[in-house]
Amino acid sequence: MTHQAESVGAWTGTRWSAWRWTWLLLAAVVLLSAGLWLVRGRSQPAAPGTGRGSTPRALPVVAEAATTGDVSVRLTGLGTVTPLSTVTVRSRVDGQLMDIDVREGQVVHKGDVIAHIDPRPFQVQLAQAEGQAAKDEATLRDAKIDLQRYTALVARDAVPQQQLDAQVATVDQLNGALKSDQSQIASAQLNLTYCRITAPITGRAGLRLVDAGNIVHAADQTGLIVITQVEPIAVVFTIPEDNLPMVLEQVRKGRRLNVEAFNRDLNTRLATGSLLTVDNEIDPTTGTVKLKATFANADGSLFPNQFVNARLLVDTIHGALIVPTAAIQRSPQSTFVYAVASDRTVAMRTVQVRMTDGDRTAIVTGVWPGEQVVTEGVDKLQPGMQVAIRSSNAAGPKAGDQ
Repeated sequence: MTHQAESVGAWTGTRWSAWRWTWLLLAAVVLLSAGLWLVRGRSQPAAPGTGRGSTPRALPVVAEAATTGDVSVRLTGLGTVTPLSTVTVRSRVDGQLMDIDVREGQVVHKGDVIAHIDPRPFQVQLAQAEGQAAKDEATLRDAKIDLQRYTALVARDAVPQQQLDAQVATVDQLNGALKSDQSQIASAQLNLTYCRITAPITGRAGLRLVDAGNIVHAADQTGLIVITQVEPIAVVFTIPEDNLPMVLEQVRKGRRLNVEAFNRDLNTRLATGSLLTVDNEIDPTTGTVKLKATFANADGSLFPNQFVNARLLVDTIHGALIVPTAAIQRSPQSTFVYAVASDRTVAMRTVQVRMTDGDRTAIVTGVWPGEQVVTEGVDKLQPGMQVAIRSSNAAGPKAGDQ
């Protein structure tokens, strides 16, 4: 009996020990889960305005008011600076190049002396032609005197008519020879003129192609030097063929369209000119048409074959509703802006964009004049969210401010 009691007591003790360990294990699991939950809750930042006992926090944004004004309708195209005239100066006679009177890069004017060809061979030709002309002129005078004599003798039947006719032919031949001599004189004089090479246009001289002392020929294709006209100068640029009708409409009205030339990055204006003409055909491979504009280029800011961006002012929209370009947002469904209501909540407004001119965009519908639209901070906005408008100067330094 005593042995049975001891067995029951041992079993009871073992059972109690098992339950105790089970409860301790459950308590440990609960405490561990609570600790993990607290750690995760603290590691994740609370959403604005979701803290316990806090009011919804407004999201800081930058907003500007919609205004009314004039917006320019501009077309931008890639262009190349092209001289109005480029001349390769060549010799028109054969001879030795004595000297070149212009420096490389010098601006020369029309009629300025550029180079000299040795004139002595042509001076000798001129002297020979003048001597032959003097000889033929003296022979002609003698033949005319004989013709007068034969005419008088034929009138008295002293000589036959045939002799008179022969003398008339001799005088005609000598007249022809004298004219040939005069042309030889003119040719020699012209060659002497060609020995003094002058600039055919006003422009900038390029690098010298032939040095003094070389023998040059009229048939040489290299030339002596190249002169490029830089004042005025032209820019040839292209625009899409879809924009051609609005340009032609202004051209037919006789309006002078302004063109601005910018550098590659479109951040520096190089020169201002006007549209000269539109090409007579569209390039079917690119779907573009060429336009040519002229620029005074008095300061030499445009250089031949320089790459530029040309901006053509086609028209001006007066009284347009204008918002900052930064406020325009686009989605697959629509173009919209975030408008700020009087209670500082934002609403998504679908707008219709008419024209964009740099940092200003003209719209047709969707916003009222004076209504504020968000320009910075739109990536975190949702319709109905509370916002706090701050100054654009507090948004941090912009590129180029440093």
